[in-house]
Amino acid sequence: METILMNPRDRKRLEVFSQVSSGTMSLRQASEVLGVSYRQAKRIWSRYQQQGDAGLLHQARGRASNRQPTAETKERALTLYREQYADYGPTLAAECLTEEDRLPVAVSTLRRWLVQAGLWQRSRKQKVHRRRRDRRQHQGELVQLDGSHHDWFEGRRPHEADVAYTGWAVLMVMIDDATGRVFARFYENESWRSAADVFQQYTVCYGLPRGLYVDQHGIYRNDREPTSEEILADFTPETQFGRAMREIDVKLILARSPQAKGRVERMNGTLQDRLVKALRRHGVSDLAAANTFLEEQFLPAFNRRFSVAAGDPADWHQALPGDMARILSIQEPRVVQNDWTVSWSNRILQLARDASEIVCPRQAVTICEQLDGVLRIFAGDVELSWSPGRANRPRPQRRSGKKATGPIGSSQGQKPSPDHPWR
Repeated sequence: METILMNPRDRKRLEVFSQVSSGTMSLRQASEVLGVSYRQAKRIWSRYQQQGDAGLLHQARGRASNRQPTAETKERALTLYREQYADYGPTLAAECLTEEDRLPVAVSTLRRWLVQAGLWQRSRKQKVHRRRRDRRQHQGELVQLDGSHHDWFEGRRPHEADVAYTGWAVLMVMIDDATGRVFARFYENESWRSAADVFQQYTVCYGLPRGLYVDQHGIYRNDREPTSEEILADFTPETQFGRAMREIDVKLILARSPQAKGRVERMNGTLQDRLVKALRRHGVSDLAAANTFLEEQFLPAFNRRFSVAAGDPADWHQALPGDMARILSIQEPRVVQNDWTVSWSNRILQLARDASEIVCPRQAVTICEQLDGVLRIFAGDVELSWSPGRANRPRPQRRSGKKATGPIGSSQGQKPSPDHPWR
């Protein structure tokens, strides 16, 4: 006897038409119970009378789908995967097949083909239970910032003589917590300059965020012990970046673990997969070209696909202050000398004559070194004009040989030569 496999719908039809066959239910009632038209019920009843239980099965069972890809399509997709996308996952590979090779294949179909061919093996990792943090409701309410160190160019990056070459680079990534919108730029290393520059570039595009979520890097956290005056003033030592965020009223939040800012950490992993392969496909191999590619091609398409709408349409980004270049700068106090000069990085800066109306010798001023290298001097909020002064003279090196016993710059304690005129 042949065994017929039935799904729940087929079993319900069998029960209904068994009652029709025994006379306990009319065909009109059967059509209402099954949710089909009376004419469809008559057709099913006719097949049931002719074929028995097999007549209740769907007529397309066992047939190939009219939308099934051809064998040539399958073979071409697997060949392209072996040759070009061997280290891609099924999702990204399906996107590239559609966009780059004009071969549209569903992700689930490609995954099934790859598993059958032994080219992909799905692995599931057991994850530690964590409580999910909801997204912020407003765009600009919180932005996460992190640097991703990776071999982004896979060894294709040319060697630069004036740069400490390691082959790797740092992608400074900023992601809006409410929308998932990504902003990123490449740099040589993760430093104050790269963090300040990517923040400035972000603010030019979108405005000042209300909060910035970062890690415990020395760029953002100052481990110096506070002085007695700072303790009395209840002041916590801060870095140059922290001082800049305080001045523009951006709340700087230091994460205590990578999981705390998991949104940008997960984005780093996504970009280390998708962006690396995109750079490879477009032949990008240096930082300048990579930043142009990010700005003009990759990020616009990436954000259109993966960003989401904020819970509240209000944009919480703030307007930029008047002198952003001064705020995002290295600021250090210096003391004006008696000759109206201040020193900075082994340079002498000569204050102009009109500075005497504002500051006096032995008074402190603030020197700002901007991201573009420009130096500015301030006495409070008043900017002072200056000009380059003489360079600091190098200290004279002590001569090798017998150590002098007299004061520096004198001949005391030195024995004169035998032919000295004073002998």
